[in-house]
Amino acid sequence: MILTGPQIAHECALGRLVLDPFDKEQVQPNSYNLALGPNLIHYTGTVLDTRQENAFETTVIPDEGLVLRPDRIYLGASVEVLGSDHYVPIIRSRSGAARLGMFVHVTADLIDIGSTGQTTFQLHAVQPVRVHAGDRLAQVTFWHTCGRVVLYNGKYQGSVGPQPSRIHRDALQERA
Repeated sequence: MILTGPQIAHECALGRLVLDPFDKEQVQPNSYNLALGPNLIHYTGTVLDTRQENAFETTVIPDEGLVLRPDRIYLGASVEVLGSDHYVPIIRSRSGAARLGMFVHVTADLIDIGSTGQTTFQLHAVQPVRVHAGDRLAQVTFWHTCGRVVLYNGKYQGSVGPQPSRIHRDALQERA
């Protein structure tokens, strides 16, 4: 079951989920709006590799915004720190951003229970789109679990700012 907006606010007040900073104006009927932070990452290689660390550059979004090109993925982060040991957060694009042809959380929308940090947005535009720091591009919903809860303690725990892929660490662990 999904939490309603008022229940999200209540659970946040009880400390059963984290949304920091919390702004009651961002509570929606079944979600909470998330803002884009000031930095974006883009990879500099022409071919990305799942078995090695990929080079990237970090850009500060200027006051006039930054145009996202359709031929690459950009990584941004929520301003808000979010997470819960009681509910599973799911990140999605807000409909207004989606209607501009922008994917905000391309395919990795599930945040594991127990993970807390600034979530990394995987931004992709189907045509050039200008974004600005502080834009409310995403929304988070919170879902009940069923079964024994095992809290996340992985490689992205406590993330601050956009995080590049660390999938190469999985292959290193498998070979060790």
